[in-house]
Amino acid sequence: MIRVTIVSPNSALRIGLRELLSRQPEIKIIGETVDLESVNETETEVVVLASVPSARLLESKSAFGILFLTDDVESVRSMLSSTARAWGVLSTDATEDELAAAVRAVGEGLWVGAPSLVGDLIRLSGRRESSSEDALVEPLTAREMEVIQLMAQGLANKQIALSLGISEHTVKFHLSSLYAKLGISSRTEAVKRGIELGLISL
Repeated sequence: MIRVTIVSPNSALRIGLRELLSRQPEIKIIGETVDLESVNETETEVVVLASVPSARLLESKSAFGILFLTDDVESVRSMLSSTARAWGVLSTDATEDELAAAVRAVGEGLWVGAPSLVGDLIRLSGRRESSSEDALVEPLTAREMEVIQLMAQGLANKQIALSLGISEHTVKFHLSSLYAKLGISSRTEAVKRGIELGLISL
């Protein structure tokens, strides 16, 4: 069960999101609030932020995953360098299925988002030019490239295994190798680093 808190200054929006998400058997709404300061960090696993003007308040918040509902990617630009456990961004007109899937993915610690919004976000941030310091000590194998691409699409280990026709144990092996080569320790960092190095196509 994924414990969710809905944050929005718009009461009608909070009610609508509660109605949609409450229909999902694996999601439990534990709270609603107008600002992040009121979120119970010890209980919440995913915060759904809707129509919140800025992500700056999140810089000190890393205990929970964050799902933004916004069409203004500039407002969530700082999330690319945040310490949040996991995060995602969807358009405000996302469907019920898209919303539920994104909450589940963020709850599992994944980095997710609508392709158009994520693409805009990366372009806003500006892709770093590769230098000798950025270069990989050892290049990724073809299989590792497939794994990181699927991971960037929000797929869990079991889904990656099914997609590639390999075991979940093998997926974990590839992830360990990826982490070592990229010099990181989490899925979120792997996707960020993969984008910076041009390993992931959006």
